[in-house]
Amino acid sequence: MRPVRRDEIVDYQTYNDERDAFRSMIMAIKEPRRIHLGEYLTFLFETTETTRYQVQEMTRAEQTVKEADIQHELDTYNELLGGEGELGCSLLIEIDDEPVRNDKLVAWRNLPAHLYAKLEDGTLVRPTFDERQIGDDRLSSVQYLKFDTRGRTPVALGADLPALTIEQPLNPAQRDALATDLAG
Repeated sequence: MRPVRRDEIVDYQTYNDERDAFRSMIMAIKEPRRIHLGEYLTFLFETTETTRYQVQEMTRAEQTVKEADIQHELDTYNELLGGEGELGCSLLIEIDDEPVRNDKLVAWRNLPAHLYAKLEDGTLVRPTFDERQIGDDRLSSVQYLKFDTRGRTPVALGADLPALTIEQPLNPAQRDALATDLAG
């Protein structure tokens, strides 16, 4: 996936003028790349366009004008993109009830190592993940993952943590979107 370049980021005032149209386009891109796994897990597969959107939203929210700060946002969000043959995503652990969320984030501390993308031949591809998102006793509710599928399109996502065993087949629109991303 091609990283977002500095020349693709407009100043926050110009972005604000174009935001509604840009946001509509991005929501359409995100739709097939938002994959729910069970009740609590949502995978958001990133593209160059969705990453550009994240940078624009941050520079808008913070009214960023310093080049070093804009570059920092680019560097941060470009890390979410997969390299050649990889799919990069954010995993959101979405639990509204705070006590339940706290319990699950402790119980699921090893979740990233138990996630997988399943390929058509049954191969399970485990993600690499940002270990900074895992504390000594609990997991962060946002995880950054990369699945090195070697360019092959997953047919399902799953988890095989003893406390959370689940698999979700991908629908044709989801498989097509991820295949497009892998093709570059």
